[in-house]
Amino acid sequence: MYFNSPPDAIADTPAFEMDGLRRGEADEYIIEIRKGESAQSVGHRLEQAGLIRSRHFWYWYSRYSKDFIKTGTYRLEIPASQMAIHGILASGRQILIRVTIPEGVTLKKTAKILEDSGICLAQDFLDAAVDPAIIESYSIPNTSMEGYLFPDTYLFPESFPAPQTLRLMADNFFKRLNELDIPIKNLSPEELNRAVIIASIVEREYRINEEAPKMAGVFFNRLRIGMALQSCATVAYIITEIQDKPNPEVLYHRDLEIRNPYNTYIMPGLPPGPISSPGIIALDAVFNPEQNDYLYFRLNDVSSGKHYFSRTLDEHIRAGQLMLKSQP
Repeated sequence: MYFNSPPDAIADTPAFEMDGLRRGEADEYIIEIRKGESAQSVGHRLEQAGLIRSRHFWYWYSRYSKDFIKTGTYRLEIPASQMAIHGILASGRQILIRVTIPEGVTLKKTAKILEDSGICLAQDFLDAAVDPAIIESYSIPNTSMEGYLFPDTYLFPESFPAPQTLRLMADNFFKRLNELDIPIKNLSPEELNRAVIIASIVEREYRINEEAPKMAGVFFNRLRIGMALQSCATVAYIITEIQDKPNPEVLYHRDLEIRNPYNTYIMPGLPPGPISSPGIIALDAVFNPEQNDYLYFRLNDVSSGKHYFSRTLDEHIRAGQLMLKSQP
């Protein structure tokens, strides 16, 4: 019941891969147990690969064992007994892939990160993000989950279902809000959505943590007097996410005149939805904005990321050129 060395056909093939079973490093093998796959099928694959001697014993042991093989992707270290291999596949302890979703990324960029990491297909993730049933389950008054997927470091199994991946990130979003001691239960879905939209803009604008509450104060001041938000980040969102163009380093006047609901230079009030995944700093800033009388801010020190805040348009114009926070 022990396998001491890989068979020649496998040992001589460094990139060995066969029907959901592939060679890892040294004497490691990675096996994928498919949903609904029988123990007999698994045993047949293991025997074909030379990892067990008898699929008949495997089937007998699997049938009379109280532990059932679970769907997932597992790492096997050979040599190992059939009972040890069975124990691994029945443990549910799958290979987990560490994935970091940076603050300020968009839904599309999140999907690409997940696909590049081998978690799920980008299109499957994007489809799940606009699934009305999922959106409604979180009482989100939007047409997508943009902004409600918390940027964090996650551990996902390889080839994890896209809807479950998305739900884990959304659950984390609401969990982290609760950790900030934000009374979201007292907010209507529309009130929370308003805060998330503003936080997503603040996330894309600030560079220094302590300036985030000040920027939030500026946006609330503009909204209060009916002034356009005039956020460069919303224009960049149109260019990269809607027009599928490269992220601009500088915005020109022609960019500020793009006719689109997300263009807060020409459209009053908030854009239709969030423009990024806000992190803790931006969310906290929106729920605890600085009380000030500033109406403008402009990046004036690229190296430090400091902004110049002003109360009048004349003062703002003197501050320099429009610049953007670099996009992850």
